Amino acid sequence: MKVFVSGCYDLLHSGHVEFFREASRFGDLYVGIGSDSTIRDLKGHKTLFSEQERLFMVKAIRYVTDAFINRGSGMMDFIPTVDELKPDIFVVNEDGATPEKERFCKERGIEYKVLKRLPAEGLQARSSTGLKAALGVSSGGRTELPTRLDLAGTWIDQPYVSRYAPGWAITISLEPTFEVRTRCGLSTSTRNTIKRIWPVRLPDMDPEMLARLVFCFENDPERSDGIISGAQDAIGICVPGLARHYYDKHFWPEKIECCRDEAILSWLEDHLCMIPMFPRRPGCSVVEATDITKPKVEALAKAADDCWAAIMRRDLQSFAAAYRASFDAQVAMFPGMVDPYEPQPAGDNDGFLPTVRAYIEKYSAMPGVLAWKMPGAGGGGYLALVIDDKKHLPDGAIELHIRRGGM
Repeated sequence: MKVFVSGCYDLLHSGHVEFFREASRFGDLYVGIGSDSTIRDLKGHKTLFSEQERLFMVKAIRYVTDAFINRGSGMMDFIPTVDELKPDIFVVNEDGATPEKERFCKERGIEYKVLKRLPAEGLQARSSTGLKAALGVSSGGRTELPTRLDLAGTWIDQPYVSRYAPGWAITISLEPTFEVRTRCGLSTSTRNTIKRIWPVRLPDMDPEMLARLVFCFENDPERSDGIISGAQDAIGICVPGLARHYYDKHFWPEKIECCRDEAILSWLEDHLCMIPMFPRRPGCSVVEATDITKPKVEALAKAADDCWAAIMRRDLQSFAAAYRASFDAQVAMFPGMVDPYEPQPAGDNDGFLPTVRAYIEKYSAMPGVLAWKMPGAGGGGYLALVIDDKKHLPDGAIELHIRRGGM
């Protein structure tokens, strides 16, 4: 029996070796490895080890029969390798399972197996993301810069939206305990702007003044594309804890309110998580066919009000309802968040490109998942979930840690 697995394996660790060991129990194991160019396109940064180094290391593992550099591109870069190898079984770990991979295997008559991510006996559980976070590894070197997750009211920070009705945007500042990938809705463009001034950590200064400085530095009046990054990105990164900011026809909010109550922040951490999806693909647009009207913006503003009130009461059901209502209001105005315009057909991967809708359908049906949305402009990235409790944390989910103070 031929068994196939595929991955990046850029920071090879005991978790990978145990995965190879488990997969090899089903037959002769063959490994497809993501090329340097594929990983750069997907994650927005260079690999730590070249594809030839990674190929050498994977081939040296005794459970591996042979290994190859995948010739395809994107999330399904293994398609040419699989079509040439013709394996009997395709094995993935639980956080690498996707509807597209399952459908791909079904159409080719390949058995699809999903393994639990378990450490070898007596060893600590390992993941590449966890190791990179612990080592401070990122595309720009070691950094402790936070990122942000928007909870409700996204898009209200653009005057072309708030001119219809004023309202709040709600954000939380997140510690970088996971790999912050580019083009995934976590304001990495703003974060990269900050790295140009403060590469490792934010300076110890008034957070609102810091956010103003970042916003002004990022939005150079001489930039030719005419795009103004929303202020919620800079505020969400620079202002610790939970914040809401009120917009009324201007780029900068009229007021900012902060909450650093430990009981509330801990409660949010208990009920929020993120699922990695795929980066927003180059050339796709989330602002095609927008439909911004006064009733829709008012619905967005009301959802943000309801969301804040529910958080202050720690009312989980009301929070989930408002969270969903905010996302529904966003998508009503910007349908491209879920169905982005893409100029090229899905040719590189035989039509097996992942979709936002497939992820929403999968995770919204899981027990204990109460609400969902995408951070930022959508089109890919992460699926941010509201869950009943940590017992309902989906496989492969990222737990969130809210920043309590300066970094």
